[in-house]
Amino acid sequence: MRRITNRKALTALAVAGALVLSACGGNGGSSAAKGEDKPVDSLKFYNDKGGWKDAFVQVGAASKKDVGVGMEPVGYSDSNTYTAFIRSSFRTKEKADLFSWHTGKELQDLVDQKLVAETTDQWSKAVADGNIPEQLKQYFTFDGKQYCLPLLAGYWVMYYNKAVFKKAGITETPKSWADLMTVADKVKAVGVKPFYQTNILFSFVWFETLLAGKDPDLYDALATGKAKYTDPGVVEVMNEWKKMIEAGDFSDPGSKTEPQAQLKSGAVGMINFGTWFSGNLNTLKMKAGTDYDFFLIPNVNPSLPKTSMIFETGPVCSAAASDHASTVKKWTDWWVTPQAQTAWANARGDLSFNPKAEVKDPGLAALNKDVGGDGYRLINRWFEATPVPVANKALEVFGAFVTKPGDPMPGLQKIQAEADAYWAKQK
Repeated sequence: MRRITNRKALTALAVAGALVLSACGGNGGSSAAKGEDKPVDSLKFYNDKGGWKDAFVQVGAASKKDVGVGMEPVGYSDSNTYTAFIRSSFRTKEKADLFSWHTGKELQDLVDQKLVAETTDQWSKAVADGNIPEQLKQYFTFDGKQYCLPLLAGYWVMYYNKAVFKKAGITETPKSWADLMTVADKVKAVGVKPFYQTNILFSFVWFETLLAGKDPDLYDALATGKAKYTDPGVVEVMNEWKKMIEAGDFSDPGSKTEPQAQLKSGAVGMINFGTWFSGNLNTLKMKAGTDYDFFLIPNVNPSLPKTSMIFETGPVCSAAASDHASTVKKWTDWWVTPQAQTAWANARGDLSFNPKAEVKDPGLAALNKDVGGDGYRLINRWFEATPVPVANKALEVFGAFVTKPGDPMPGLQKIQAEADAYWAKQK
């Protein structure tokens, strides 16, 4: 994942626009570093997931017990502040032993500058042992080598408030896009906004959902510069989004109330988020299967051969010049094991990248099994798939669009101008 996977339990998401995302690591063989190796009994883990502190503390206690190395989380709730801190830390004597980052272009940037430790040997062993699915390797691979290890892996689904659905007389979750729109109308009929939407960091969510569910080939082509944001298929998606906004399908995009709080209170009926959102709901004492549940988001285009499933992963990394390389490797070797990932998944109430982890939530466990089948097409989350300068401009455009929808073309032209400049430099 990139610069997005959590903020103070989504608080900062609604406040400052920074949420969930991952970490990175890499520059030497298997987390080997170039600095003077000084073993320590605890490592600091810098991260942009302030709301996950309790889960990180539990994992730190587990690692201390299992391998004698503790982990102390240092969480940030503002994405820009965190990114600036990590980038500046490479120029100091105190390199980050562990830190969360983002896959895609942001990780590549650190790899190109030789700032993160290489983890190729650890990847080879973890894949061979069945602790990391091989399909994840591509998100951590540059010039045939791996950097960082997975922090998390998640799928994007539709969470819903069961009490709202009951009040609206909804007895079955939607199996098609038409069904989903019918459900939205029923939710509106009882005075509840069907879907959550925001004009800050996650303003891209519905663009992603509509485009991936309508034309996943076009979605992938945008990510590689082989298609344009001004192409007819993209304009069509923006107009469909506009139609939904004008129909009253979305919550106030400027609301400062955390999304999990909006779902719990019944202010919104549904929220389109990654499976990490279960942890945010659990912190509010909402019970899976009783107070909330989720369903797979159906394709907009029913003729697609596979269901488009938005997928995200994020890295946990180490600075290439860490002074505590041997301790980092000891901890990260433990991190990928089923024992560690069982502790992590259940501390968060989430899935794990390790298929051997024992996930207590039956809904999440079933999802993890189902999406491994042939009926799903995994789609890299837009935030990670899109080059950073293009994403920054697009977030600006999307935020304005959901706040005051109008003709989408002027905004799409701005995004495409940024994309043209970016891809010209790459060539």
